[in-house]
Amino acid sequence: MKADMLTCLALATASLVAVVTGGRSSGRRKHKEVFLGEKSKFQFGGRIDYKLKRQDSTKTLLIKSEQLLRIEEHDFAMRPGFGGAAIPVGIDVQVESIDSISEVNMDFTMTLYLRHYWKDERLAFPSRNNQSRTFDSRLVKKIWVPDVFFVHSKRSFIHDTTMENIMLRVYPDGKILYSVRVTVTALCSMDFSSFPLDTQNCSLELESYAYNENDLMLYWKNGNDSLRTDEIVLSQFFIKHFHASNGLAFYSSTGWYNRLFINFILRRHIFFFMLQTYFPTMLMVVLSWVSFWIDRRAVPARVSLGITTVLTMSTIITGVSSSMPQVSYVKAVDIYLWTSFLFVFLSVIEYAAVNYCTTLEEMRKMKRGKIPSTFNASQAMAYDGCFHDNDIELTPFSSLAPTGTSGPLTTPTQAPDIRPTEGTRLRRQWSLRQNVDLFVSNSYMIDSYSRVAFPMSYLLFNIVYWSLYS
Repeated sequence: MKADMLTCLALATASLVAVVTGGRSSGRRKHKEVFLGEKSKFQFGGRIDYKLKRQDSTKTLLIKSEQLLRIEEHDFAMRPGFGGAAIPVGIDVQVESIDSISEVNMDFTMTLYLRHYWKDERLAFPSRNNQSRTFDSRLVKKIWVPDVFFVHSKRSFIHDTTMENIMLRVYPDGKILYSVRVTVTALCSMDFSSFPLDTQNCSLELESYAYNENDLMLYWKNGNDSLRTDEIVLSQFFIKHFHASNGLAFYSSTGWYNRLFINFILRRHIFFFMLQTYFPTMLMVVLSWVSFWIDRRAVPARVSLGITTVLTMSTIITGVSSSMPQVSYVKAVDIYLWTSFLFVFLSVIEYAAVNYCTTLEEMRKMKRGKIPSTFNASQAMAYDGCFHDNDIELTPFSSLAPTGTSGPLTTPTQAPDIRPTEGTRLRRQWSLRQNVDLFVSNSYMIDSYSRVAFPMSYLLFNIVYWSLYS
């Protein structure tokens, strides 16, 4: 029995030892798991910190750049060298394109690269390799830049696709290049006195808005070479010349300002207007002359031809006027169109005179009994629409007696020998009535004279017109 008790005691002691040992090992395992968890957590946190450190590195570099340029140490609301001499700002321009030229609005649209050059010692930085640093529009907003604007500008904008087209380059000695791509629509005062044979001189003007000549001096950086252009092709114009110039502008309230000019001379292409305006006008005038070869009794044919040419000329004049500004002076194209319209109108008036004289002639012949009273004007027309004067008995004109004879029927042999007194000259005088009677009696000759007079007059007008405006 004593042995059994010792055996039970030994088993209890072993169990207790096992429990204590197991607890310790379990504790060690738990402690190990906690330590491993903390270690893994530390390792994972190290990866997070490393990522954050990588994200912060960009920010740190930006801060280093700003610290390198000492942006926070200066007040960039002030111009460089404030209180001293005017800061020189060089300008050069590269014209990319002339997008449009509007005669109605009297403006033009141009896309260009505008570059500024100046020196700001506040942005100087140490550099071992003497290389510049290039930035975009985000840094431009934190420093001072020239406030150049376009005079007489109607609309303008900086291109922002895909980012704002702005570039800033800073050199170690503080020199700065600031470039921007901009499209501007500006006023161009045009003179249309010689339109469409005109030459226009337009200019784009640059000036500082806030700083007068005492604070900022604008100048072309490379003189005449400061203005460069790409190959520019326009539909209605060709560019004769591009050149740069400068000057001063005075404002009564603020003083004198430096102003730069981009001048370009435009010569208009004439071929478009020759096809659309001049050639149709010439053809209408020539077409109106066809009526001079149509029989004077063909009233419907000659009237319809005259009205058609008049209406066509009115349409051409209206079309040209609608595409032009409402100026208060006469243009070269107006002179040509209205003179051509006058020729067309006179051809209609010419037939009205021919028809009237023919009617008077027939009435006189009816009174003299040369034409039966039952005669109808339409009977004198053949089936081909032509009027034949030999179908009617016409009396030839009697020779007009000279002034001073005894009677209208006196022959030269019967006339007394009357000598003019000394100091007078013998001449034949024609009264106005006799001239009218001559035209009435020979109305067919009006067409004959018009066939020569109208073309010669129009040819002379064209020679004078093109010699003056070409």
